[in-house]
This record gives sequence, structure tokens and C-alpha cells, in this order.
Amino acid sequence: MVEEIKLKTEEYPVMPLRNTVLFPQQVIPIYVGREKSLKLINDLTPQGKHIVVVAQEDGSIEDPRPEDLYSYGTLAVVLKVFDMPDNSKSAIVQGVERVKMLDYVDNDPYYMAKVTRVKDKEETDIELDALVKNLRNTFSELIQVAPNLTEEHSGMLSNIQKPSRLADRAISLLTVSNSEKQDILEELDVKARVEKSIAVLSREIQRIKLGEEIQSEVHDEISKTQREYYLREQMKAIKKELGEDEGTVELNELEDKIKEAKMSDEAEKVALKELDRLSRIPTQSPEYSVARTYIEWLADLPWSKSSDDRVNVKKANKILDADHYGLEKVKERILEYLAVRSLKQKKDPDGAVRGPILCFAGPPGVGKTSLGQSIARSMGREFIRISLGGVRDEAEIRGHRRTYIGALPGRIIQSLKKAGTNNPVFMLDEIDKLGMDFRGDP
Repeated sequence: MVEEIKLKTEEYPVMPLRNTVLFPQQVIPIYVGREKSLKLINDLTPQGKHIVVVAQEDGSIEDPRPEDLYSYGTLAVVLKVFDMPDNSKSAIVQGVERVKMLDYVDNDPYYMAKVTRVKDKEETDIELDALVKNLRNTFSELIQVAPNLTEEHSGMLSNIQKPSRLADRAISLLTVSNSEKQDILEELDVKARVEKSIAVLSREIQRIKLGEEIQSEVHDEISKTQREYYLREQMKAIKKELGEDEGTVELNELEDKIKEAKMSDEAEKVALKELDRLSRIPTQSPEYSVARTYIEWLADLPWSKSSDDRVNVKKANKILDADHYGLEKVKERILEYLAVRSLKQKKDPDGAVRGPILCFAGPPGVGKTSLGQSIARSMGREFIRISLGGVRDEAEIRGHRRTYIGALPGRIIQSLKKAGTNNPVFMLDEIDKLGMDFRGDP
């Protein structure tokens, strides 16, 4: 900002404005409701209707102090005052000149301030002429997208020849923030003011266009949703006429799930056969629910999803030592098992690796279960623990017959689905606590 040309110091009453910045030559109505502002308006005389209007930095402050106001304001003349039904007033004011606030001398019953009028620094040259032309063009572009601006506003600007007034008038017509307007008010270099005004106009154009794009996308999305709903309703009506129902859609979805599961040929053959049988069962039949549940379980199992083995005997030894103290013989047996498994994989990478089942025996709390977790972690596999304590029916382990309504797979299959891979580390815990009754021994 250039240094202002200071004139004589004058003293005027100050009226703070919450959300408005007044520019020179601009005429606006202001609502007067605060006690100090009402007193100021009532004290005006026909000979002294000049006041200084200055914007608040924070419009939410009810009783602003000098430090809450900007350092530049506008000398204004009160043209007319109206009484409102709620005992407040409305005033029509017109900006006269920019002023700089020097000192506040009194605050009872309202603020009085010493101010000095400041003049613009205006030098006519080719660059300024080009900027003015750019400003007019940018404003014309804004009119095309701004809903609150019309060609009438463009005509108002075309009658203004002074670049300083042109910039003030263009910004005064915008609904931009107080801080942006105040920045224009405080800029005394006319060339810089015009440049800043062009930047504000350009940002406003971008903001409006972006808002329109967002609104258009939202409208398109709503239209798409309504269209899809309409098409679905039509599809239901067509299927009803053709004798089809939602059951057909469900069968198609189940068939897609079977194909996506990538199960073995034998399992896929069984699943498709069961699906074909399901298509001939009435949806109201209890058997329909049993068959559908069976197919869903088949499709949800991780047939082709497996964890990659990362058997590293040294790393496994570190994990076992970190997780357990002592148990040297047990650790040695686990490492021996992992080493043999690793050698078999290296010898025949594509072959199936079958190993013995490890059995951990010992009193409660010595670390049998946590050893299984350590093995899974060292191999990079999922860990599944199935507690068999108190199990009296083998159907809980292997699953119930499908002849029963609500039949479900056993704990092994349920855990396999939960693990999400087809090669987790299984731990059958508390096998010594399996119960035995008249129905048999699981």
C-alpha cells in the first residue's frame, strides 16, 4: 500500500457496522439497533449529519471497542432516518471519502474519533487502461453466471470513467466477505486496487461455476436415482407379467457367487446341482431356506484364498523365544516340524505338504494355546482356535444333517469361513474335556 496523502485532522462520531463495508459514493441502508448507535443517530443535527462508518473485524461482537474495528473507514453523510416498529431505526447513508482512524477520543455515549481523509494515488498510463478494460470484461463475464447481477449493473459501471470509482463500485455489488471488501477499501494505489478487484471478480466467477457444477452433479445423481427406481418398478411389473419373481433374481445372484468362489470342480458340480434343485422348490417351502443356506455356505468358503507360507526357521526361533520362556524341548520339536516342512516345499514347490499333527499336553496355563499362535505368526497364516470343552455332540464339530430346519455347518467349517483363508493354523483346544453321554463320544 502506498503512503496516503494526509489532509487536516477532523473529529467525527463513529458508527461500527457488523457485516458491511461502505465505499465512497455508495448509498446503502443500515439497520440501527444498538444503544450507542441509536444515540448517535438521535444526536445528529441538520448541519452535522456526517459520521464515520467503519467495519468490525468480527461481526459477532455486540459492543465493539476500538481494537475490534478496522483502521480505515468511510466518511459518510446520513441522508434520511426512518423509525422502525421495534423502536430501532433505519438510516440511508452515502459514502463520501476514505478516512484513516487516528485516535478515539471519547466513548460516552458513543465513540468519537480523530480521522484524516486520504486521497488515492492515481497515475493514468497504458497499463492502467488495460487493467480497467480487463476489469470491465471480467465483470461482464461475472454477470453471465451470477444470479444476483443483471445487465443493468453492467450499464452502471459503463457510466463510471474514473478507475478508482470503477473498482469500488464493482466490488460493492458483490456478495464477498468483509475482509475482501476491506482490503479494496484500504488500497490507495488505484492500479493495485484495480488488480485486486479483478482477482476478487475472477475468484467469484470460479466459486459460482464450481457451485453450479456441484449442483448439477447432485441433480444428476438425484435424477439417476429416480430413474433407477422407476426402471426397477418397471422391471418388477414386467417380471410379474412374465410369471417371474424376485426368486429368479436370487437364483442368478447365487449362481454368480458360485462362479466367483472358484471352488473345486467336484464342489462346483454339487453346488450347481443343488442350485438347480433350489429353482424347482417353492420359496414358501421350509426346504427352500435349507437349500439356499447350504449353497450360500458353499459359495462363502475361501476355496481359492490362501496365505503364502513364510517358513523361516531362524525367524520362527526368534518368535518362539520372544513369546515363551523355557519350553526348550517343545520349541525344538516345533522347529523340527517347520524345518522338515520347509525342506519338503523346496524339494517339491508344487506338491502338497502333509505333516503330522502336533499334540501339546500339559497343565493349564503353561502356554499350549499361545504356542499355536506363535506357529501361525511365524508361518504368516491365520490362527483359529476351537475350544472343545464340554462338547457332547459330534454334530457340533462336523455339522448337522441338512434334513433339520436351521441346520448349520460344524465349528471347523464355520471357523474356516471366519478365517477367510483355506490354510489357517487350526488348534483344537481342550480335547481332553470332550464330554460323553448316551448319544456317543465325539
